[in-house]
Amino acid sequence: MTAIRNPLALIKRAALPALGLLIIANFVGYAVIGDNGVLSWGDYRRAKAERVVQLTQLEAERARLAQRARLLDPGNVDPDLADEMIRRDLGLVRPDEVIIEMDGAAADLRPRPAARR
Repeated sequence: MTAIRNPLALIKRAALPALGLLIIANFVGYAVIGDNGVLSWGDYRRAKAERVVQLTQLEAERARLAQRARLLDPGNVDPDLADEMIRRDLGLVRPDEVIIEMDGAAADLRPRPAARR
């Protein structure tokens, strides 16, 4: 016949392995569903794809601005760009001219009459 064990001794013997299992389960849980876990990889890939698109747009804008800066070089100014800027900033447009504004991808190609001075 087996001897009846003291419940307190049984709890003391099982406490250390149970604590170890809880600590391991905690680390496994964070490795799977934590902020840097396996399940957050999809979010990282989605965020990276968004950032790549944003980077592409910013690089295109930077290239456009660099080209415009090259055209405004004091030693060799592009005459068309200088004419455009002077007319726009100073309002030097004759009444018989038609202005067609082209602003990037959203260009409105409908001509409109020039403003009178």
